[in-house]
Amino acid sequence: MKLLFDHNLSHKLVRRLADLFPDSTQTRLLNFSTATDPVIWEYAKSNGFIITSLDKDFSDISSLRGSPPKVIWLRCGNSMVAEVGRLLRLNYSDIESFSSDPLAHVLEIWP
Repeated sequence: MKLLFDHNLSHKLVRRLADLFPDSTQTRLLNFSTATDPVIWEYAKSNGFIITSLDKDFSDISSLRGSPPKVIWLRCGNSMVAEVGRLLRLNYSDIESFSSDPLAHVLEIWP
């Protein structure tokens, strides 16, 4: 499982979560700092990423298009990097199940 962290999440998560989500990245690290959601969507789809975001936008796109890519929608608002990392670690087993479920498109994670 590799995650693509959206603009609204820190690039620091890539290193902090490398043990659970190797080969993950963040939009800034891909020079996608100003990329539109459709560009990010297509990149994730073509490269096997799960989009991880604080925004509802990708959930909405998934409702229209389905998956891939799958979307993790973090419902924690603007949180510290440590808090986001903790949430993803705490929900690792749910993320793992979600990633292999062909019928699941969006996973909402609440604090």
